[in-house]
Amino acid sequence: MSKVCEITANVDEALSVDKFNVDEESAHIELADELPDEEFLKLVRVCPAALYKVGEDGAKSFDYAGCLECGTCRIACEGTIVKKWVNPGPTMGVEYRFG
Repeated sequence: MSKVCEITANVDEALSVDKFNVDEESAHIELADELPDEEFLKLVRVCPAALYKVGEDGAKSFDYAGCLECGTCRIACEGTIVKKWVNPGPTMGVEYRFG
């Protein structure tokens, strides 16, 4: 008889042990001035760090500070509303830790 092992993961808890060194002077992601709803909503859906948000009033917001540097937004919307995506400079960006 085999045992079934159940594992539950809490993404917020797992990400909380990571360290973020934010480059306040040079954003590694920049968006276009015009943010069509359809393209922005793609980013809301695909970003694992939930950096792209639409408020109850419909206002769009974005903050690169918690970026996991996965490149998903670049792949989904480069050439449309993601006008710049580069790796953060040395000693900047996310530092993954296992806790």
